[in-house]
Amino acid sequence: MSSNHRIENVSDTSLWVAAYRALESERPDALFNDPFAGLLTGEKGLQLARSAQTSRFTAWAVATRTCIIDDYIRMAVEEGVTTVLNLGAGLDTRPYRLQLPAGLHWVEVDFPNIVALKNERLADKTPRCQLERIELDLSDHDKRLELFSDIASHSPKTLVITEGLLSYLTVPQAGSLADDLRCQEGFVFWIADFMVPPMIGLMKFGVRFRRDIKNAPVQFFPEDWLAFFREHGWTPREQRYYADEAQKLGRAAPQLLWLRLLLFLIVGRKYGSLGRFGSRFGGYALYEADRGRKAGGE
Repeated sequence: MSSNHRIENVSDTSLWVAAYRALESERPDALFNDPFAGLLTGEKGLQLARSAQTSRFTAWAVATRTCIIDDYIRMAVEEGVTTVLNLGAGLDTRPYRLQLPAGLHWVEVDFPNIVALKNERLADKTPRCQLERIELDLSDHDKRLELFSDIASHSPKTLVITEGLLSYLTVPQAGSLADDLRCQEGFVFWIADFMVPPMIGLMKFGVRFRRDIKNAPVQFFPEDWLAFFREHGWTPREQRYYADEAQKLGRAAPQLLWLRLLLFLIVGRKYGSLGRFGSRFGGYALYEADRGRKAGGE
């Protein structure tokens, strides 16, 4: 298979996801308009999206989560957030496409190749807020803490976003990140995903999913996703499930025979169809720092 048709590393997943946003924007019933996604993803991203064995399901999930996160950001801004810190930002274009306060400080953090690509392809585009891009491997603990501390010293109220990032971390790595974020007094909100056990089983054992992401494997499999955040001092303030939100948006989940059969094999009759699996397989939450707890659940 051509390298243009397969995900070769974690950075390629940014092209993959941006392609789904570009394809969504072309639909007559588009849930949002991202005029920059196609510019960023290029032909390779579109080929990745079109050749993925889970393309229909992933396209639906990306469109739904985009709407959920957009809404959370609006809520946080209305509550006085002064800085948005997007970790593993990938090819996100929210600073350009959302209506944001001109004085809002938006910080994107990602690998150097992703930052370079965005700087090049968006060079003549103007963000709606104060945008800063930082090249950083988030696995570098010391530099990560230095960045967080610097942002906290200048921002009284920060929103953190990790859209799809946690999936590529181990549970200990994600716990360390959660603790580092929680230690910053000004970091008050965190937008991150959550998943329930049946979907974890699907990600672990689903052949189609594993083929699509075999070079960027999912590693984050806590026993209880929401309990993990609570243990590290982050309380879910609001949870939105994919299928519930999609139903409100008029975009029901695709009914895929292979997915229904796989769910049946993994979790039995109770979740034997996507419809019955329904709204409870996962989504995104707006977490709030619990100032009554210490980081790490101490």
